[in-house]
Amino acid sequence: MGQLIEFKRSDGQSVQGYLAEATEPVASLVVIQEWWGLNDQIRGVADRAAAAGFSALVPDLYRGKSTVEAEEAHHLMTGLNFGDAASQDIHGAVQFLKARKTGSGKVGITGFCMGGALTILSATLVPEADAAVVWYGMPPLDYVDASKIKMPLMAHWATQDKVFDITNVDALDQKMKEASVRYEPHRYLASHAFANETAQGTTRIDVTQYDAAWAQLAWDRTMRFLGTHLG
Repeated sequence: MGQLIEFKRSDGQSVQGYLAEATEPVASLVVIQEWWGLNDQIRGVADRAAAAGFSALVPDLYRGKSTVEAEEAHHLMTGLNFGDAASQDIHGAVQFLKARKTGSGKVGITGFCMGGALTILSATLVPEADAAVVWYGMPPLDYVDASKIKMPLMAHWATQDKVFDITNVDALDQKMKEASVRYEPHRYLASHAFANETAQGTTRIDVTQYDAAWAQLAWDRTMRFLGTHLG
């Protein structure tokens, strides 16, 4: 189990986050929330990463707010300044973990849904990060300057995703290829949020569905990727 801590953004402002410490750390990881906020599910992701050897920090992007209602989650997400979140909160989290020199001293970024979009933005705005893993989320293509991505990048996409359409992923993949990004995309015959164990269809939002088999495969691929580039 982790704990709430305070760390500094790049501009020096204080922000809270959930830190899960690895017992025998390999490296560190910034974990970025879905649109629900810093809830038990995303804390669980950080705990799982820590158990696998990656001390994990989840920045509290909503400043203490979280929800289980899709309408409120949409309101919270639309009120978030994505550029500020990536360049300040997430950047500060990477800098905080870098300064601790845990394990190899390297730091990765991973995020889910809204956090996936922020992971791609962070890959362009946070040069100190050493690797990134995107889970079914992307910003508008116009905001992605792939030429600025120097770190290796893995992505997990759902071909049945009704939130982030797979045709837009095709265009993103092409953009990554043209910029010669070290990019490893994977596609799964699954719906949005297939790795979120609380996403059970209409119990959360009718376009999401957890899939245990695909979730495990994507997690295994992620751990191998992070072990290779951060270990």
